[in-house]
Amino acid sequence: MGMMISNEADFMIHGVVQYELFGQELWLSTTTVGLTIITITLLVFALFARRTMKNATDVPGTFQNMLEYALEMLEGMTKGILGTNAKRFMNYIGTIFLFILFCNLSGLFGLRAPTGDFAVTFLLGMFTFFIVNYQGIKNRKFRHFTSLFEPIPILFPINLIGEFANPISISLRLFANLLSGIIIMGLWYGMMPIFVKIGIPAALHVYCDLFSGCIQTYVFCMLTMVYVNDKME
Repeated sequence: MGMMISNEADFMIHGVVQYELFGQELWLSTTTVGLTIITITLLVFALFARRTMKNATDVPGTFQNMLEYALEMLEGMTKGILGTNAKRFMNYIGTIFLFILFCNLSGLFGLRAPTGDFAVTFLLGMFTFFIVNYQGIKNRKFRHFTSLFEPIPILFPINLIGEFANPISISLRLFANLLSGIIIMGLWYGMMPIFVKIGIPAALHVYCDLFSGCIQTYVFCMLTMVYVNDKME
């Protein structure tokens, strides 16, 4: 019975297509499939958005209203943290916001959320790490490195660990929250009787995918802006 339940409770990453590259056995996984679908969806959305805003009218339709409202929210969110530097990072923050949001919400459509794979969230964290350090070197020059010895040189190891801990912490936070939702839903569908698999999971999806997904998207983008703003002296 225990083996049957564990087999039915499916929340793992699965290989879909196997192939070889340079003599190595590789797999296209459910994460790859999810990322491909989400990327195509975002590209189609971007094309429709560009076309709509290019042909914008004084009497906007529903889609144009949605785009203008979303742009105003993005502008307000970035200005609240980055101030006068907001325009420089609006495109990046808007892009990762949409990407993470679509990934987080993909569980509502039967996909395994790609952000439930640490490889995806770690890469997002590393993008933030490189942008933060690029801005630090660009704006603070050599002080970007000497600040690691402040306020006293003996704190250098702690400051250095803190610099590397930032991208790892935001990637782990996003990954852990999404994975916990995937595990909860996998256990529910795998272990509960058939009569409680209808209706009740909808409420769980609202929390695990919709509510938690939106909150974690916002948190990731806000922390990214906080880290960048810290290097904008």
